[in-house]
Amino acid sequence: MDKKIHVLVVEDDSDINKLLCTIVTKSGYIAQAAYSGTEANLYLDRQEWDLVLLDLMLPGLTGELLLEKINEVFRTPVIIISAKDEQQTKIATLRTGADDFITKPFDIEEVSARIDSHMRRYMRFSNPTPSNRLTYKELELDKETKFVTINGAEVTLTAREFAILELFMSYPKKVFSKANVFESIWNEEFMGDDNTVGVHISNLRSKLAKANPKKEYIETLWGMGYRLR
Repeated sequence: MDKKIHVLVVEDDSDINKLLCTIVTKSGYIAQAAYSGTEANLYLDRQEWDLVLLDLMLPGLTGELLLEKINEVFRTPVIIISAKDEQQTKIATLRTGADDFITKPFDIEEVSARIDSHMRRYMRFSNPTPSNRLTYKELELDKETKFVTINGAEVTLTAREFAILELFMSYPKKVFSKANVFESIWNEEFMGDDNTVGVHISNLRSKLAKANPKKEYIETLWGMGYRLR
């Protein structure tokens, strides 16, 4: 696989978390450890993940609540790894949206094989053929014609506003800092907290709101940056 695979490992036991991260790394993927449901929730909001290994008994947010959020908001495959071995627990998590359930204590080779199996399937179905058209809710953006519409009505944007919207729509779950936006759109090093990015995003928001007053398409995450809402 050419694409780097990022796996979020959510497990409060430090030894088990370390072991799972080692399994993930040896499979050629990038592992990120999270030791509570609350910490995992922060990682989920910051970037897209290709796979989540999820314990159920966690401090903070429970694994069940995290699974519900992942299933509602993302398309990320989830493998439950839990000491809860009751049949009803397995059935409930699979119906909630888990893709697999591994009971502790687990076999290292089995975990590795299941991770590889899910990643092959996920990457096969998550890489559609390239398209010049991006869509997000009622928004449509054509990269070739530079045409943007909301519910079929044209939205006239400047070149910078179009580029910012295209950036956001290309990675709809990613949080972009001001530096990310500036360096991606202006192709220059971000030298400090000036207002250039803020002004352009404010103007873009205003035009989108005028086209559809009922929806807010770009949200600000204070201290972090911007992303599609």
